[in-house]
Amino acid sequence: MEIINQKVENLPVYIFNTRKEMGIKAGEEAARIINETIAKNGVANVVFAAAPSQNDMLESLLQQDVDWTKVRAFHQDEYIGITAEEPAGFGTWLRRAIFDKVPLMETHYLLCAADEAEAKCEAYAELLKKYPIDLILLGIGENGHMAFNDPAVADFNDPKMVKIVDLDDVCRQQQVNDGCFKTIDDVPKTAITLTVPTLFAGKHLFCIVP
Repeated sequence: MEIINQKVENLPVYIFNTRKEMGIKAGEEAARIINETIAKNGVANVVFAAAPSQNDMLESLLQQDVDWTKVRAFHQDEYIGITAEEPAGFGTWLRRAIFDKVPLMETHYLLCAADEAEAKCEAYAELLKKYPIDLILLGIGENGHMAFNDPAVADFNDPKMVKIVDLDDVCRQQQVNDGCFKTIDDVPKTAITLTVPTLFAGKHLFCIVP
């Protein structure tokens, strides 16, 4: 049951008794935005977050009537230097959670070798310029991060669209808490992330926080 529906300044806020109810509402609303965008523009550019906070929303979204052949999918962040076979990789997570379950028009990943990271940032930024973001699905980390914008590297006036970051220990420990890695020593120390201005440039932002 929805227990709060109000605006805080310009931000609509919905609070539910359970994360299941939250996920259903978020999935329905995300599908509505995607469908309205496709009806207007012929395609929707959507950025997905890879985190357990998204599970219930994605389960709901997959049950909605969406023409996925007209959706161009991106993801927000990825560890540097992992392989495509790394089960804790965010691209892998998204493939399991949604990308392999629907016939997407295009899917763009951030995965790259360590020596290719700078070039990947630049190429991904060019993609986002070419295909402006219609909808971003977000979460909030235990240290307050969005994507991999940890407090020490988050910049609301960042000149870059996509950048390399050092991950703080709270962020890395969260990956252990979420069951992605056995110990903090197993968690990579660097990553690629969409920056704060890039996230905020999306036409619609849904932040799902169980």
